[in-house]
Amino acid sequence: MFQLTEKQAQEIVDKMMTDIPYNINIMNEKGIIIGSGTKERVGTVHQGAVKALSTGQMVEVWSDGRNERKGTNEPIVIGDTRVGVIGISGNPDEVRPFCNIVRTTVSLLIEQRNSLEDIANEANRKKAFLELLLSHQGAYTQKLRKEAAAYQLDLLLKTTVLLLRNFNPLEARAKLLLKHPSFRMEENSWLILVQNQQDCTPLIGQLLQGQPRALLATGKLEANIAESYRQAKSAMGILLALKPAGQVIHFAEHEFLVKLSHANLTGHAGTLVKLEDTADLLETLRSFINHNCSVAQTSEALNIHRNTLQYRLKRIESLTGKDPRNLLQLFELTYGLLALYK
Repeated sequence: MFQLTEKQAQEIVDKMMTDIPYNINIMNEKGIIIGSGTKERVGTVHQGAVKALSTGQMVEVWSDGRNERKGTNEPIVIGDTRVGVIGISGNPDEVRPFCNIVRTTVSLLIEQRNSLEDIANEANRKKAFLELLLSHQGAYTQKLRKEAAAYQLDLLLKTTVLLLRNFNPLEARAKLLLKHPSFRMEENSWLILVQNQQDCTPLIGQLLQGQPRALLATGKLEANIAESYRQAKSAMGILLALKPAGQVIHFAEHEFLVKLSHANLTGHAGTLVKLEDTADLLETLRSFINHNCSVAQTSEALNIHRNTLQYRLKRIESLTGKDPRNLLQLFELTYGLLALYK
């Protein structure tokens, strides 16, 4: 059950009293004042509130007494639960309408916060489920299968994982996400689980339509979702490392490069670290690799003079000790580039 804090109650009182010329008290579910225009009353028990909570009805006090003052005290009810009381000091006939306004304001605030809490709790549950799913090995338990069903996911079916980066799921693409179990990983990064489907090409085309910056990596159709995710994540590393012309990479077509990127070749993985602060040299190396070491094609793609390209290639050799124009040394540079994104 949601409970107003003293800070929240006092903020409501202070705000409402700028428009309402009467003292306002907000009491909690025990009848204790947690917000008041008379600050010294905070923390004391309000007898009118106790009565209102007990009966569930508005309690009106028509004369000042030793422990209570003239005014109205109306329960705040959320669902079937009495969560507090609104009290306004003054002639009941005068303050009654204001009591309704304040009660409605507080009720809306509580309901809004309850909704936000529900959304946050569901997001946390979904995140926890996804983390469990992406690390699970072996046969799925009945409990996990039941939890997956809540996300329209059948763990008895083989699944292809699609991993998207720089993806903006607006309008028509949002509808595509609803057709398959999908999870937001982080800002502009999504995971889509395509079940029991051999060819994802049509879906991929629809997802990337009008998304020139989006990148997509696919795993293979696997009985274990964690395995397909591992494949897609590794393939995305290749796409980020080499930055080929296309937006899509399939693990099945680049399995060798994935294995190469994860190989523990001591001494070679750090070769490209020296180029991390030189974006133009990294871009040059990627383009040189993607254009099959063609000086003419690389120069054209980078929109630079051939002599500028030759200068950059020499700079890469000077910084790394590896000459990109030598096939075997270029292979070492390629491995270093892949290792940066494994």
